[in-house]
Amino acid sequence: MTDATPTDATSTDATPPAARYRARSSRARLLATLRVQYPDALADRGYRLLHPETGDHYTDDRRHLVATCRSVANFALGALADGPDWCRPAAEHGLTFLREAHRSEDGGYRLVVAADGTPVDRTRSAYGHAFVLLAYARAADAGIDGAREDLAATHALIEDRLRDDAGLLRSDCDAEWTELEPYRGQNANMHACEAYLAAHEATGEGRYLDRARHVAEAVAVDLAAETDGLLWEHYTAEWEHDFGYNADEPRHQFRPPGYQPGHHVEWAKLLALLDRYDADGPEGSSTGSEVSWYERAAELFDAAVDRGWAENGFVYTHAADGTPLVEDRYGWALAEGLGAAAALAERAAARGDADAAARFRRWHRRFLVRTDLFRGPAGVWYEKRLPADADGDLVAPEPPGVEPDYHPAGAYFESRRSALAEVEEGAGTEGGAD
Repeated sequence: MTDATPTDATSTDATPPAARYRARSSRARLLATLRVQYPDALADRGYRLLHPETGDHYTDDRRHLVATCRSVANFALGALADGPDWCRPAAEHGLTFLREAHRSEDGGYRLVVAADGTPVDRTRSAYGHAFVLLAYARAADAGIDGAREDLAATHALIEDRLRDDAGLLRSDCDAEWTELEPYRGQNANMHACEAYLAAHEATGEGRYLDRARHVAEAVAVDLAAETDGLLWEHYTAEWEHDFGYNADEPRHQFRPPGYQPGHHVEWAKLLALLDRYDADGPEGSSTGSEVSWYERAAELFDAAVDRGWAENGFVYTHAADGTPLVEDRYGWALAEGLGAAAALAERAAARGDADAAARFRRWHRRFLVRTDLFRGPAGVWYEKRLPADADGDLVAPEPPGVEPDYHPAGAYFESRRSALAEVEEGAGTEGGAD
């Protein structure tokens, strides 16, 4: 595995006091992120996104399903981290809008609505419904009334309407649940895996862990075996790699061609969580080789930093040999690197591999000091930075935006949780601080 990392780590990184420090500082960063959003992001109904430069609301008042769900999840994480008393009501505020405005009569969820709930885009988005599942899972974990029932109902809806013959999420559908194109994507399935893991954490139910395991093995192990371990984004309806998809739109916001290092670290985080909950690991790749969740997570992390890390962020996409295709640096990718490094450090420590744990902690610090490159004057993260240099132009999201700092909030939450797990494991010897 690569170790192109700083050499400033000390043995004190592995001590319980150091892990407690990381937990406290990560919690502080999570709550600081939420304090930027609260109360300004709360509207009369639902949430409104804030501009990273001014902190003002976007004048476009449309509400995107993904943004609604991500905001619910954010504030629920604040409650789970013993945050201020307003975290729970802020999550409940968004749940009300999710149920009353986004949810339609058949139980599906509209992609975009006006502030009064008038449908703007009735698409049944597979990606969006994965986030509905995540929102209810986080809310259920935080003990919010009714969330566990809505979680079960959303799971049943996905099973009935969006799960294909391969047991994976199919393509986006129209309001009558007819697929809009013969497409399958790893991105929607990755976030479904995330949501299933959160549902398992909230309920302890094995059915959610089973779904997470199935999606992870299919996408991050079996399909990736056909591309030398890298994760391709786009597939046909039969789950065959579609290497020509969107080839003429290299800067597509959601479905670009090429390999995305940001998704490699995001999957690395999810597989590290699977390693935490699923000791048996995957049954093995399509080539018949056995691999643990932890080992596969480390492979994906190393692939991301070897091919995509550029010191002021990850390149957006690259070719199989690592040649950059689009060098824009997205803030979400950096945040996912934080969460992955924290989770992998914890899993390495749990195995007694002090060298690997120290290496992942170094990467965590390396990513952390770069977060200021994406935070705007108002405290909200910009969507991306253009690649000229570390001081290149920052780009704010176009409305209706979908990123209410969900990625950094999740990264800080996972950093705290992983550090607390190290404390519980009694990592290392006494003394020291990070």
